[in-house]
Amino acid sequence: MSQFAATVNATEYPPQLKHKVIFETFNNLEPGEAMLLINDHDPVPLRFQFQSMHPEKFTWEYIEQGPEWFRVNIGKL
Repeated sequence: MSQFAATVNATEYPPQLKHKVIFETFNNLEPGEAMLLINDHDPVPLRFQFQSMHPEKFTWEYIEQGPEWFRVNIGKL
């Protein structure tokens, strides 16, 4: 069984939908669950958006940091 309750491959969505899908997925997690984010660039702006919208309510751990793929474990506290 996966350690992730959900996986979002951001490369599968058009730019205007990416953050919407990611935040909807995060909001549907139960506390203690985590999602896997897969992206083709470092999602630093997304991390700042998480800090703004969900301060102290998430964890952010890189599993893979490029150069081709970025995989981030985003946990809900």
